[in-house]
Formats: sequence, structure tokens, C-alpha cells
Amino acid sequence: MCGIVGYTGVNNALPFLLNGLEKLEYRGYDSAGVYVHTDDNRDVLVKEKGRVKDLEKKVKEYDMQGKSGIAHTRWATHGQPSIENAHPHVSADGRYYLVHNGVIENYKQLKADYLSDVEFKSQTDTEVAVQLVGKFASQGLDTLAAFRKMINLLDDNSSYAFLLMDTKQPDLLYTAKTKSPLLIGISETGNVVASDAPAALDLTKDFIELRDGEIAVVSKNDVQLYDAEGNNYTRQPFHLDIDPTAADKGAYPFFMLKEIDEQAIVTRTLIEHYFVNGLPHINEKIIQAIKQSDRLYIVAAGTSYHAGLIGRRFFEKWAGIPTETHIASEFAYDRPIISKKPFFIFISQSGETADSIQVLDFVQKESYPSLTISNVMNSTLTRESDFALPILAGPEIAVASTKAYTAQIMTQVILAAAIAGGHSELQEELSRLAIDLQAEIDGKEKIKQIADKYLVNANRTFYIGRGADADSTLEAALKLKEISYTLVEGFAAGELKHGTISLIEQATPVIGLISQSKMAGLTRSNLEETMARGAKAVTIVTKNLATKDDDIILPALTGKMEMFGPILEAIPIQLLAYYTSLGRNLDVDHPRNLAKSVTVQ
Repeated sequence: MCGIVGYTGVNNALPFLLNGLEKLEYRGYDSAGVYVHTDDNRDVLVKEKGRVKDLEKKVKEYDMQGKSGIAHTRWATHGQPSIENAHPHVSADGRYYLVHNGVIENYKQLKADYLSDVEFKSQTDTEVAVQLVGKFASQGLDTLAAFRKMINLLDDNSSYAFLLMDTKQPDLLYTAKTKSPLLIGISETGNVVASDAPAALDLTKDFIELRDGEIAVVSKNDVQLYDAEGNNYTRQPFHLDIDPTAADKGAYPFFMLKEIDEQAIVTRTLIEHYFVNGLPHINEKIIQAIKQSDRLYIVAAGTSYHAGLIGRRFFEKWAGIPTETHIASEFAYDRPIISKKPFFIFISQSGETADSIQVLDFVQKESYPSLTISNVMNSTLTRESDFALPILAGPEIAVASTKAYTAQIMTQVILAAAIAGGHSELQEELSRLAIDLQAEIDGKEKIKQIADKYLVNANRTFYIGRGADADSTLEAALKLKEISYTLVEGFAAGELKHGTISLIEQATPVIGLISQSKMAGLTRSNLEETMARGAKAVTIVTKNLATKDDDIILPALTGKMEMFGPILEAIPIQLLAYYTSLGRNLDVDHPRNLAKSVTVQ
């Protein structure tokens, strides 16, 4: 949620700040703003409702040459999208400018207790933070002390990533975080603060991770770190080996299409990373910790939760370990009975999912072992859990997850095989899977035709399947509703007769996923039932189970390879969503009301 970027250095800040906002727009895009302290000692603030491109047009009206500044792209929590509610926010005396990602839960109480004499310009919780800093500084505290005092007033349920500038010290950036991501980038021409690395990759690949409760004061050639008690210390930066162009669209019209197309490449990357001499290779400490457990608990949200549902089948059928998959936000407040020797697996693309972090806090307090499977190493979840495995999908910018989903599943597959003592044919099977995924990617046109014919003008759609295919229907429904705003439901095909079939009308699309031979006939029978009531049935079927009348035919899967059905189904369900959104003239990468990383509860 929300994107933050700041710069202090020797070059003009504005181009870097705007470029950083573009790279972070997947985090929020209902409004944006930028503040620069100019070379001729002016303070220039420009904010605009809408997308970053709208802000870019507006800043052309201003002279904003300066060596330091902060910028923000917003995903609204408190206060509707507007110029007034856009960040940065300014203290009443005009001295401080602040941007914020997160939620200040006790902002109303703070406002009443400390700021009753202040006239607020917005409806945000964030403005309370900057007004508090201004108030405490006016009472004689220096900026660092005022900043720390404000932070210490926030309750334990609040989350924040703050970036503050003081017009009396314009070459310094004051920053702090808890429960929200923030990195400090180090370079010879200046230092940066950003919510995510892609915003800074054009300048540096060397970063200092800011940890919960810490405060940093960043100058153009130095970073001072302080703990919650004010103790000063140092931390060495880590190097992030990412090609900056990996976060660019290139010739693609949308990031989502690019990321769909990268799934075969990601599969090969996982093979190269996780196999040694033809066998799956995972840190032996992870394997032993899992083998000592009596039950696995997979905790995730959204698409990652769906990946966990599919991963559960591999842990149970290959590794023989009872496994439960839980929605993080539910588990956090309504925990089930935990077994005597549990092992927790967290799945998160960003590694910053707020609900999962809350569950991890519980897991740590109980001293249960934990593993995070994530696309972002050095994130909160990967750093705080006992073990971490990367999914190696590369930057995923589109809000709707695609390549991270399949990479999460495949990483679980490799882990399950390693726990089971190896799977001598798995490398060959995944290599073939990469070829099959590429073949599906190359067959886009057929899927586009189906989307244009049946889905673009539909006001409701249903996905059905059985077994592993039923798990796939949940992700298929999520993808389609996320970016096309269609009312979609995915569920086990046998549940049709228990209510949902009453919603079938003339030409209602019902899409059947069929990759499991044991239940293929049953799913086809359910499709026939919907057709008898006027539905338009569309089938996505593996070749070994297909007939000449099927619509989308996937590569064949037989025997134990049937378990890979959900991975092959991912490509067509993603493309159907993509082309439906495209056919409705919607913004594929930035669907309304959604953000890439859910870093607030």
C-alpha cells in the first residue's frame, strides 16, 4: 500500500523522484505528490489526484531544481482520493513535510489530546503525524527528538513507514518504520529511501534494511541508524543483484502480460537454483525441522493462499505430512487448535503482508519453527522467520499476481519432494512443464477469442472443477474479478446443485477446469447441467482428457503428473482475465481500489 521515495544527493532530485513513483505506482495510484527543496531555497509542493502521469504533467508548471525531496503515490485508507488528502502533508508552520505508508490507529485520540488548536487540511491519519512533529519542535525539541516522540505516541496496532523533511535541514531525510517496508539505498551520488527496491535500481543496488522500531537520518553521504532507545549503530548494506530493466515493461503494453509470458523462464530459474545432480536440494536444516513436525500450517492471503491450497496436496501426498492451509487474516484472530509439533509455512509475494506478519508474531512468541516462501528476500517475513526460500520470480509489478503464483506452487513442489527424500524424475518433469507453459503462452490468440466472445460482455461468470481443479477455480475467479470487475465465483463442481445453479441464466459463462482423470467425467456432467439451463460452457482440459469439442486444450498430464494440473491451468485463467479486462478498456495493471502489497490490516 502506498509508495514512498526520497532523495538527497548531488543531482537534481525531481527526475529521480518521478521515476521512482512510476516504479512504485503498483503500490498506490489514486493520488500522488512531490516536495522538493530547491537550489534557490524555496519549498515547492505539488500534489494531484489520479495517476503519477497526472502529477508529471502538473510539475511542468513549476521550477523545482533541487538536490533533495520526497514523493508519494497513495492508496487511500483515511479520506477519499483528493489533492487535499494526497501526500506529502505539511506541518502548520510549514517547516516539516512528511509522507507515510500504513495506518495510525489512534490518530483521533492523538488529535484530541495534542492538536485541538491545529487547523487540519486533510482527512488523513498521516497529517496527525506531521502536525505532532511540528508541535513538539515548536516546544524546543530538535527534529530527531520530535520525530521520535511522535512515533512513541503511536499505539501498538499502528503501522508506519515515515519519511520526513525539515526545511531548516533540507539535506537530511528522517525515516522510520514498523510493519511497513522501507529500504535505504546507498550510492556515490546520493542516498535514497524507498518502499521497494525497483524505485532506486537506476541509482543503486546497495541497500540498508530498516527494521521495525528503528529511525534513520539519511544525508547525501551518510546513514545514521538509531534503535527505539536512541542508541546509534551501523549496519552494512546488502547488494541486490537485480537487472533494473526487469522492472520495465519493454515492448509489452502491460506488465501483467509480460509477467504471464515470463512463467516458463521462471520455471527454468527455479530448476537451476534448486537442483543439484538432478535432485531437489533444500537446506538440510529446513528438511529436518519439517520432518520433526507432526503438522504443517500454511498461512497466506489472496493468490498466495490459493498457491498454499495447491501446495498442501504435495506435502500430504508426497511428503506424507498432514497439512492445513489458512487465510492469514482469519488465523490471526480465530486460531484453530494447534498440534503438538507444528511447523508454519508463510507464503507471500512481497514478504510484507500485514496479516501474515501478525501470525508470525504469534508463532515466534510460541517458539514454533517457521519458513517463509517469498519473492522478496530481506523482507519482514523472510527476515523474521526461522528459514526462507526464494521463489525467484523477479520483480512482479502488475497488481494481479501471475508468475509469483506459479513460482510459489513450484517452490512448494520442490520442497515437498526434498522432504520425501528426493524425486529422481522431478527435474525432468519441471523441465517439460517449462516447455508446456511456453506452448500455452504461444497460443494466446485462441484464449483471446474465447474471452472476447463469452466473457467481455458477461455480468457474471462461474469456474468449476474437482480435486486440485477446485483449488484452481478460486484463483481463476480472483484473477477475473480483480481486473475485469466481473462478478465471479469459483467452487467445487459438486456444489453446483447446492444453490449456485439457481444463478445460471441464458448465456452465463461456466468454465470447467478438467485435469484430474478420476473426476473428469463428473465435472463434465456438471457442465451439462448448466448447459441444460442456458449456460455457455467453456472447457479448459488437458489433452489426454480432451474431446474434439473442448475449447482450450492444455498439454497432456498423466499418472502422478496430474498433480501439476493447476500449474498448467494458470496460464489460460490468467490470460482470460487479461483479455476480458482489455476488452472492457480497463487498466489491466492498476485495477481500481486494489494495491499490490497489502501492508495494512
